[in-house]
Amino acid sequence: MPHADRNLAHAVHPDRGMIADSMRDRLIVGLDVPTVKQAEQAVRELEGVVSFYKIGYQLAFAGGLDFARELASGGTKVFLDMKLLDIDHTVAKGVENIVKMGMTMLTIHAYPKAMAAAVEAARGSDLCLLAVSVLTSMDEQDVIDAGYEYDPHTLVLRRSEQALHAGMGGIVCSAEEAEAVRRIAGPDLAVVTPGIRPTGSDHGDQKRVVTPGQAIRNGSSHLVVGRPIVAAANKREAAEAILDEMRSA
Repeated sequence: MPHADRNLAHAVHPDRGMIADSMRDRLIVGLDVPTVKQAEQAVRELEGVVSFYKIGYQLAFAGGLDFARELASGGTKVFLDMKLLDIDHTVAKGVENIVKMGMTMLTIHAYPKAMAAAVEAARGSDLCLLAVSVLTSMDEQDVIDAGYEYDPHTLVLRRSEQALHAGMGGIVCSAEEAEAVRRIAGPDLAVVTPGIRPTGSDHGDQKRVVTPGQAIRNGSSHLVVGRPIVAAANKREAAEAILDEMRSA
């Protein structure tokens, strides 16, 4: 069954060195940049501080899939944020090929049939499948406009239950919902939270945002941070500041 790293789901340890190592594994930097060249530069600047990167649509469609393979082949963890949703056969075949790429995490929209197909396709591999519950750029009105009868919080919890039942490795949600999701998911599943913004930073197009420290306190296993790091004048300093806040929590 696809799974999360159990050591990452339990990151509290009295030894600060171990906490530091754990937090580096729990910070995922979103390479939300338009070119592979810019992504390569960001990775170089963050070497030794960050060990986990997210590649989404923007970079994927600019050569980022090959770059993802390169990172993975060198031992770097890669979260491929493709949010797959299609007929069962198509989802399964996509997951089969992504397994061969050596990715660490992959997102699937939390529709029961799509999740079931993905879990079966990834069975026996180390790929952690993540169920996307409700996008952090959506608020209650957005969910209503999309035709759902639930508010975001209720919809996240419903989809988390379905993800657990399907055998997914984790759930993607806002850190606002992380504590409630953790109660459903238990200690072993990943609870991955985008929409992380340090205090005083621009929220951009995110609506349900939380600071790094609060996200850790709420039960997030992994924090996804993009623009506050990759758009910073000093990316290394920005990443270290976020890691310090995570450790202090």
